[in-house]
Amino acid sequence: MMEANLNGFVDYMEHTKRLSANTLQSYRRDIEQYFTYIKKCSIEDYKDISPSAILSYMLHLQNEGRAVATVSRSLASIRAFYQFMFKQKICACDPTGELHSLKSERKLPQVLSSQEVNTLLEQPAGVDFKGMRDKAMLEVLYATGIRVSELISLDIDSINTDVGYIVCKSNNKERIIPLYTEAVNALKKYIHTARPTMVKGGDDKALFINSNGGRLTRQGFWKIIKAYTSQAGIKKDITPHTLRHSFAVHLLENGADLKSIQEMLGHSDISSTQIYASVVNNKIKNVYNNAHPRAKVSK
Repeated sequence: MMEANLNGFVDYMEHTKRLSANTLQSYRRDIEQYFTYIKKCSIEDYKDISPSAILSYMLHLQNEGRAVATVSRSLASIRAFYQFMFKQKICACDPTGELHSLKSERKLPQVLSSQEVNTLLEQPAGVDFKGMRDKAMLEVLYATGIRVSELISLDIDSINTDVGYIVCKSNNKERIIPLYTEAVNALKKYIHTARPTMVKGGDDKALFINSNGGRLTRQGFWKIIKAYTSQAGIKKDITPHTLRHSFAVHLLENGADLKSIQEMLGHSDISSTQIYASVVNNKIKNVYNNAHPRAKVSK
């Protein structure tokens, strides 16, 4: 059935789209390679495949060292194939609709190791009001992976410490993200002990309060994280976004699926989350090259 549908697709592209013989050959080769991959992955029904499975194939090509142009061309071929299948009512939907071609080489984001995150989160002493607030902010940022703009926009009613989650509102959308126990405890301590005094009749809706009783700003948080990074002795160039990147990579390393990470991060499509899989695969490659006896010999 695969071969029959591929032949039908190539015939359509030849006679309806009037593509050149070389282009048709490229389409056929790309899709045959894709078929080979999904067979190895034991995917039974290529007509009902998920976007994440196609994304996995794109990552597979990248990990084989294929150029960005080659990976993008392969995705274009697969997209054209599924668009044909959808028009012919062979597929119920086009699984490539959410995926975007790679425009250029993307720089992998800076991430912290688990130990570096732990060291950073331990920096606020938590014995004074500012320390309690800072501890709660850092824990929430790493617990949820939300953007700094979303962090400082949180209101007191965005938090449910009884159940352990936050409600994050961004771009007229709302997402619920769970909190681990340490983050909940840090929030409880800040909310019940520090915040009532810090707000001083100021912005009583804002969750995180500055020294003047108003809502904390992006610039204020930038200074806070820079100070704790220096205090922790971490040499990496950390920005507030670094904890968001670290959140995603650490979840992926520990078995979370891309779709769930996409939802928690609030990405509009899964291709934006793809970069984190590249980070994990790059780390695995480095471990392999440094640990495998034959890889070390070939250096």
